[in-house]
Amino acid sequence: MNIPIEVPAARVLIVEDDPLMQLGLEQSLEDHPQITVVGTAEDGYLGIEAALKLKPDVVVMDIGLPRLDGIAATQRLKEELPGIHVVMLTSHTADTEIIAALSSGADAYCIKGASLDRLMAAIAAAMEGATYLDPQIVKTVVEHLKPPVPKGNFAQLSGREMEVLKLMVEGKSNPEIADDLYLSPNTVKTHVRGIMNKLAVDDRVQAAVMALRAGIVN
Repeated sequence: MNIPIEVPAARVLIVEDDPLMQLGLEQSLEDHPQITVVGTAEDGYLGIEAALKLKPDVVVMDIGLPRLDGIAATQRLKEELPGIHVVMLTSHTADTEIIAALSSGADAYCIKGASLDRLMAAIAAAMEGATYLDPQIVKTVVEHLKPPVPKGNFAQLSGREMEVLKLMVEGKSNPEIADDLYLSPNTVKTHVRGIMNKLAVDDRVQAAVMALRAGIVN
């Protein structure tokens, strides 16, 4: 069974310079009942201007933008509108760009060509104050993080929590984990919350990264 991604109601601004990509994104996002696309922009400066005017909840931002790139635009947006959420949607996978984008304040990083469900999961995570990383870039981020806490912390996890953690490492969303383990989405949320509490981390990405670095989950 396919469980749809649960996304909080969100007003979204799209900042993308490719007209076809921009149109496709707008149409795809508008098909979701909880998403309202409030505007579009073709470069970083116009994106900032639109965000200041429209006050969206989420900005879906490309990196390779004319005049002002998405990384610099994100940093400016976070300074001007601290409560705004930025989801990077880009084809850029260079280590320096990934780390720079996250350091600039991006809440999520998605690779173009991924499924719409991945983008929805990223938007949902950002709206909930969490971080979302495309599975393709998790290892890059892992290499730039500090060493994990001792492996003993993982001994606190139950067998079911370890199963959930393994799927989190694979980049799966809560609905996808529920589907794989034949659990309800609410049960998965409870397990994810338990994992984060036991590992003393703030979000699911940190938990997954710790598991990878500690060699608990391969």
